[in-house]
Amino acid sequence: MSDFGVPPTSAAGRTGADDVPTLSGLSDDSSDPRWAELDDGHDADGTQALPGEAQPPPQLARTMVEWVVVAGFALALALLIRTFLVQAYYIPSSSMADTLHEDDRVMVNKLSYRFGEVGRGDVIVFSKPDNAPGVINDFIKRVIALPGETISFAAGQVLIDGELQTEPYVGSNLTFANGQLLNCANNPPAADRCLVPEGMVFVMGDNREGSTDSRVFGPIDIDSIVGRAFIKLWPLGDIGFL
Repeated sequence: MSDFGVPPTSAAGRTGADDVPTLSGLSDDSSDPRWAELDDGHDADGTQALPGEAQPPPQLARTMVEWVVVAGFALALALLIRTFLVQAYYIPSSSMADTLHEDDRVMVNKLSYRFGEVGRGDVIVFSKPDNAPGVINDFIKRVIALPGETISFAAGQVLIDGELQTEPYVGSNLTFANGQLLNCANNPPAADRCLVPEGMVFVMGDNREGSTDSRVFGPIDIDSIVGRAFIKLWPLGDIGFL
């Protein structure tokens, strides 16, 4: 009987049905030729290992995949929220002082006017009108007059349908029109009066002496409104609702 337990050879000198030696009976001697037959570059699970390639532990690989999935989901959720729900904006100028100052940060609710009407006094972000000067793509102003209302200016004061408006957010600034008001529904056009067309609102900055607004480019389309700024996020010591 063989010392290694190898089955008797056939007449042709072969070992058996599959001719592959098993671990049973192999000695610790690496010079045994049967070890060379087993060392074929395959891992224990039958996969081919590339020369010099380190295989990560299965648990580590699983964890990495899970974190990639979580990170991808979080990114997609953040983009969804930013696109459809809320978005942070910074204030690029002093046109809304003293309510908002340059470099302040505000959060804008993009769903406000999908479920409600624009209100007088709302602070809104809207897309730059085609006839507005400058290179800033998004403006932030306050809604002063609504569709169908007539806004007029007299002695530095604002009137809506002839009624004098109280505007505590303006401070000591007086409000004057800046020449002929554009895109109004009244005919002929006037320099101190604007009938706001349907589907539009008249907006102005709180810093009336330093704001480019509807006195320059006329009323804006409600459809151009991105959303309502509802809270100031920065600076931290001045956080509060608008």
